[in-house]
Amino acid sequence: MEKMISGKSSSGFSETGLQRMRDVLARHVDSGKIPGLVALVSRNGETHVEAIGTMRHDGGAPMRRDTIFRMASTSKPVTMAAAMVLLDECRLRLDDVVDPWLPELADRRVLKRADGPLDDTVPARRPITVRDILTSTFGLGMDMTSLGTPIMNSIFEQGLTPDLPEPMPEPDEWMRRLGALPLMHQPGERWQYHISNDLLGVLVARVTGKSFETFLRERIFDPLGMRDTGFHVTADKIDRLPPLYAPNPQTGEFTVWDEAEGGRYSQPPAFQGGGGGLCSTVDDYHAYFQMLLNQGMHGNQRILSRPAVELMTTNRLTPEQQAARHAMATNNVHVSFGQGQHGGWGFGMAVRTYRGDYAPIGQFGWDGGSGTTTYADPHNQLTCILLTQVGMSTPDSARLIHDFWTTVYQAIED
Repeated sequence: MEKMISGKSSSGFSETGLQRMRDVLARHVDSGKIPGLVALVSRNGETHVEAIGTMRHDGGAPMRRDTIFRMASTSKPVTMAAAMVLLDECRLRLDDVVDPWLPELADRRVLKRADGPLDDTVPARRPITVRDILTSTFGLGMDMTSLGTPIMNSIFEQGLTPDLPEPMPEPDEWMRRLGALPLMHQPGERWQYHISNDLLGVLVARVTGKSFETFLRERIFDPLGMRDTGFHVTADKIDRLPPLYAPNPQTGEFTVWDEAEGGRYSQPPAFQGGGGGLCSTVDDYHAYFQMLLNQGMHGNQRILSRPAVELMTTNRLTPEQQAARHAMATNNVHVSFGQGQHGGWGFGMAVRTYRGDYAPIGQFGWDGGSGTTTYADPHNQLTCILLTQVGMSTPDSARLIHDFWTTVYQAIED
């Protein structure tokens, strides 16, 4: 038992607050909409973990602390660390042109209008830089306000994004297809979601001469003890991976999107997707986000430099870019169920620039479409992670995530 000081726990969480969090999480599981979950809250060196419910919606093995989840877009804040290592070692510079490593992106054409025909283009005003990729402003992305336009249709048709029936092709072929498309916006002009994070993995692999996963493992995963993190789940651990459900939006029926045995995470993928490809556990992610809170330190070992962490975890967007980022969040609540309204963006993660809910300015992290959420908060020295296996085809996991953050913040006592 933790030490109690005048009715408060020594960690700065109140016992009544933690109990309310447990009750709210259990209520979501009891509703039948969320089969199971694992939650971790950590503050001032004290960690609480809740594992509630079962691995399958029809019962089966219970959720455990070491259950492995598909992290989806919560991969982005973690995979970005590979690029930061290369910046720290001067193997990349922020304003280096990427053409030597990514020749497929040389001599870009840019659409005259983002919704125009693919052959109505002008030359790019300048080459794409490393900074453009790290800030998600290189000129292409998943723009949910542009669905149905020729360029977005082509991005889907070419298999450049995950979560389609066909897996993404191996990196050289993926780059060939990407290089055949014009940009939607001039390099550095507009923040756009996702594709830059997958592109980052190709860049890291070509700079280092190693696979993206190998470099991440050597420089991030192994030093942090992230034994259960990677782009697939090995056979000896596959029983710890639940199925991923994408409930039917009309009926709510539990549709299996990806089974564990024989599913898309049961063998190494052709494309190691920095934008959404990782599997992990609450403890592995806790180690990573705690390292960011510790300004790059893990115990007495330095993983990233302090300035690298500051770059990642503070807002990098100009006011104009921020307007587009804000519009994507607020105009897509019907798609994201309200997730992602934080204002800013650093490298690979959201950074809160205004107080729109219980969390303070400066909180950083991200959410995943598979029902995952991972954030750290420097002001409160707080790291919190909630993992489910219910995709956001319905609002159920998003509402659980909202309630989790509400109860986390009301549980803080100082």
